[in-house]
Amino acid sequence: MYNFIILSNEDYLEIDIQGYYHTPYIGFKKTGNPDYLNDLKNTFDNYSEENINKLRSAIDKTYDILKEDLSNFDRALSICIIPRSKAENTYSNNQLLFKKIIQEVIMDLNFKDGSNYIVRHTNTKTTHLAHSTRGALYAGDGDMPYPGITKNTCYISNDVRGKDILLIDDIYTRGVNIDEDAIQALLDHGVNSIIFYAVGKTL
Repeated sequence: MYNFIILSNEDYLEIDIQGYYHTPYIGFKKTGNPDYLNDLKNTFDNYSEENINKLRSAIDKTYDILKEDLSNFDRALSICIIPRSKAENTYSNNQLLFKKIIQEVIMDLNFKDGSNYIVRHTNTKTTHLAHSTRGALYAGDGDMPYPGITKNTCYISNDVRGKDILLIDDIYTRGVNIDEDAIQALLDHGVNSIIFYAVGKTL
């Protein structure tokens, strides 16, 4: 596990935040890239045996990594999750596997469960798709990131107030500002502290 600092910026985040990540994310299908994170989103066109095996492998790999890395953190932390880009009720259960794996790790390692503290109710653009011409065709409706998008498109539980939060995302990309905006939203809702963790981090 590596550490880094999420730097404050004028538009999205008022303070620097300590961050951690498991592995670099260098690009889908590139050698050594954690492609299992893409497989886990479960947007396969069909459920062939090959795709089912990919999904099972992705679930096992992600669980093992999260259990290994999160075991290094204080169990008094409440674990929150960056929601997917679309409203949660638009996904099938099999497209919310990252969240379900984290919930399992929360139980197994005895963290405080804040996995439903942030729930998306309004669609936003899928940012990793929207930045390319071809990908934009599949990025869906909703807005690209802007300051305050988390507050405007998510329910944030009042239970976050006073909590020490470990906020988790699958992939962190500097400059997209989705994570920064979510961190600031939690700070504005009165959390005591925040640490950030992502499985992959673009370099």
